[in-house]
Amino acid sequence: MAGLDDPVVVTVVADETEAELVCGLLRAGGLECGYRDTDAIDSTLEEFIAAGPREIIVRETDLEAARTLLADAQR
Repeated sequence: MAGLDDPVVVTVVADETEAELVCGLLRAGGLECGYRDTDAIDSTLEEFIAAGPREIIVRETDLEAARTLLADAQR
C-alpha cells in the first residue's frame, strides 16, 4: 500500500463498503490506513468487484491505537 511502510492487519471486514467506513473512522482518529483484498477472493474478476472480505491495514506503530479506536467505536 502506498504510504504505509510494513503494514499490518488490524481487522478484516465483509466488503469494500465496510472497509471505506472503517478507514474513514481510523483517518478521523488521525491514523493512516488502507485496505486490500484477502486471499478469500479467488476470481479473475476480483479486481473489478467490491464484494468479498477486505483487510484493513495500518502502520505497525499505529496498531494498538487503531485497535483501541475500533473497540471504542463498537461500544
